[in-house]
Amino acid sequence: MSELPSDHESYWLASAPVTPETSHPPLEPGSETDTEVVVVGGGIAGLCTAWELARAGRAVTVVEADRIAAGVTGHTTAKVTAQHSLIYDELRSKHGAEGARHYARSQQAALEHLVAVVDELGVDCELERVAAYTWAESEEQDEKVRAEAEAAAEAGLPASYVTETGLPFPVRGAVRVADQAQFHPRRYLLALAADLLRHGGRIAERTRVVGLEEGEPCRVTAENGAVVTAREVVVATHYPVFDRAMLFSRLEPHRELVVAAAIPADQDPAGMYITPEDNTRSVRTAPYGDGQRLLIVTGESFLPGTADVPERFARLAGWTAERFPDARIVHRWATQDNGSTDRVPYIGPFHPGARHTYVATGFGGWGMTSGVLAGQLLTAYLTESELPPWAGLYDPRRLPGVREAPALLGLQATVAKHFVGDRLGGSTHADSVEDIDPGSGALVRIGGRRCAVHRDAQGQLHAVSARCTHLGCLVHFNDAELAWECPCHGSRFAPDGSVLQGPAVRPLERRDLGGAGTGEAEGDGAEE
Repeated sequence: MSELPSDHESYWLASAPVTPETSHPPLEPGSETDTEVVVVGGGIAGLCTAWELARAGRAVTVVEADRIAAGVTGHTTAKVTAQHSLIYDELRSKHGAEGARHYARSQQAALEHLVAVVDELGVDCELERVAAYTWAESEEQDEKVRAEAEAAAEAGLPASYVTETGLPFPVRGAVRVADQAQFHPRRYLLALAADLLRHGGRIAERTRVVGLEEGEPCRVTAENGAVVTAREVVVATHYPVFDRAMLFSRLEPHRELVVAAAIPADQDPAGMYITPEDNTRSVRTAPYGDGQRLLIVTGESFLPGTADVPERFARLAGWTAERFPDARIVHRWATQDNGSTDRVPYIGPFHPGARHTYVATGFGGWGMTSGVLAGQLLTAYLTESELPPWAGLYDPRRLPGVREAPALLGLQATVAKHFVGDRLGGSTHADSVEDIDPGSGALVRIGGRRCAVHRDAQGQLHAVSARCTHLGCLVHFNDAELAWECPCHGSRFAPDGSVLQGPAVRPLERRDLGGAGTGEAEGDGAEE
């Protein structure tokens, strides 16, 4: 089996790194900026929305907490497809045949729009048109694949049921959807960002937004005290960093692992593939030069903070080596997304009372097409253009349907289990900091407080509050990526407590361990 690389840098970032030419200054601390529209978040949804608006003549400012096209978008597998695993049969059941058709048409239209933009701007982003497949190896899954092929074709996609694919192993059956696409997401979005600036837009990086006041105008406040006033606000932070819409009760975070391996070009399976079996396996390739292709394999889906991540990486690497014996793993990373309980993204007005605030979230692992779609749909809202017929399907104000109830109840049960159960102890708890090995972390009660304690490779201890600053769930440590993760809503923090990923916007407070291990640590004894 190919040995896993020690670092966790995605191929998209390694092959299109941050440079002075692609960097943007933060908002000045305490400054005030006026604009027509402020877009919070610089991933594919935020940048596509800002670009569409700027091309429509609107003054737009993008505010990103870190670097644009480097967060979730910089860690995607970058499939641009309307074929989203086994979704159309479920959509037909939950939203009716018309809902499934709207979904198919909107996603395929977003794909074609991206292709047109690549051509218009002359973007060198390795765009390739290929077929997308959802395959099955078991008899039970094959029945679902047959139903999916029928539902996808009924929804208007060029879908068919096949028993032969380009994979180097047999499958029982697969849905094949022709003429989909794959690309280099970061190169595409950096080109969009450059064109956005040419059209008078502004981008501020390293500026974390922590506050939103809705009104006329709206006010967006950054962690450094900078304020942006705007008529309209788009929240495109992947998971909304503001809870007023209560979308956290209908969004389920999941994390997936990725390994990327060099393979001979003549072993390219020539397509994009996914199966829900084996806890998800997704396969595609990208250009890699010198007679090779880069095989990108994704899987091992799990709720953040609930998995033995090193073991899961080993499992994914083992599957890759078994199915592609000549693969040589050169990159590994992880990605995270949020799915809605009815499997349709939320794109539109932020909440029922919203007049000037909008949101794009809940892409469920299919953010490339949905992010492009979000840019088009939100621009229609903000420019008061005629809305497309599928706008209602994505409206965040839609009420949960009866068929959505089991997913809603399951999500809330999971959150409740972690909010209450994790406080009773478990594998994430240690009796003393002395029990924490180098490179790992655990929750330790010190001076009556639960502390999240990490011991780095040099043996130095780093302690922070164990309570997620979003809604107070206890964090768990990810040994592979060296991060504290919240299993309730997916917030992630560095060992020093700084925010890596929302919905949390405030860091975990640092703790002074003092006499850790002796019960003499500083603190007021308050329960956390």
